[in-house]
Amino acid sequence: IVGDKTLAFWLMDAEMYTGMSLFTSPQPSMVVDRGLALHKMIRLLVLGLGGEGYLTFMGNEFGHPEWIDFPRPENGWSHHHCRRRWDLAEDDLLRYKFFQSFDELMQACENRYQWLSASHQYVTVKNNMDKVIAFERGDALFVFNFHPCNSYSDYQVGMSWNEPMRCVLDSDEARFGGQCRL
Repeated sequence: IVGDKTLAFWLMDAEMYTGMSLFTSPQPSMVVDRGLALHKMIRLLVLGLGGEGYLTFMGNEFGHPEWIDFPRPENGWSHHHCRRRWDLAEDDLLRYKFFQSFDELMQACENRYQWLSASHQYVTVKNNMDKVIAFERGDALFVFNFHPCNSYSDYQVGMSWNEPMRCVLDSDEARFGGQCRL
């Protein structure tokens, strides 16, 4: 098995090696900040819209910076890229912990609300100009703002429920490395 770059590596590239330390870079670069945000949102979007199941692979849940390449003749039977650095997500001085924390709560929310097994699915907003997508899945309403610059307040989102909603998962919370804009 030879893997490609991880999702996090596609988003942040070489800054995965230089910009993930909270000690040396207390404020993330624009690339790392946007990469963190997109990584969490893409994973939640896939968990929300991706079907009846969800699979994460070998460290993607915490943004592992390396690809997988198991020993084989083409790499000289090297073990160099067949390992995962599981310790990265447990280091309080590295931003990988934000990926791991988000993934844990994201999975807990799905376990609680069970939208993967729900038959109700409806996309309510798909606004390419605003870069916003909102959809219902089971009893959950998902709202994503993928715009790189704009934050919105009082954004109108239609839904099939006539009751107050509450936020149970916010990818922009500080505990997930976010900017707390909600």
